Amino acid sequence: MAVLHKTSRPAASRARGARAAGTPLLLAGCSSGDADLNNFIRHVKAEPGGRVEPLPEIKPYEAFTYSDQNMRSPFVPTTSGANAVRPDAHRAREFLEQYSLDTLKMVGTLTLGGSHYGLVLATDGRVHRVVIGNHMGQNDGTITQINASRISLTEIVPDGLGGYVERPAALALTSP
Repeated sequence: MAVLHKTSRPAASRARGARAAGTPLLLAGCSSGDADLNNFIRHVKAEPGGRVEPLPEIKPYEAFTYSDQNMRSPFVPTTSGANAVRPDAHRAREFLEQYSLDTLKMVGTLTLGGSHYGLVLATDGRVHRVVIGNHMGQNDGTITQINASRISLTEIVPDGLGGYVERPAALALTSP
């Protein structure tokens, strides 16, 4: 059998009385910290106000009028002219054009019957004779000069804007 304990009224009223008596003590404890805060606020308000810097002067916008209408537009690529450099797509490719220029090596020169040749070693291990006007390398390189220490050529490479530019290149003589 369960026994229920009822709280008597005098005990409940005693608890309420203790709470009521403690409330003013709590409020008194909170009010003592506000005095420092109130003094600080009064001190800050008593100080003179600072000066606000004026806004900088804004210059009016001046529109630019492009008056050179007969000149080239800066927004159109320059390779559209008739004299623009382009590789010849219809030219028959020469044997040394299958190799990248950095894989070819100049190993010497040769003069036969008044003709001056450059000697180029390919990666297949064979030495090839070249003359001025021959092509080599994968960038449409045309040989422009052959001397004892180097073979000079001009390559046609993409310029990154849809056109092509000429770039000088060379093979220097390498020792065996």
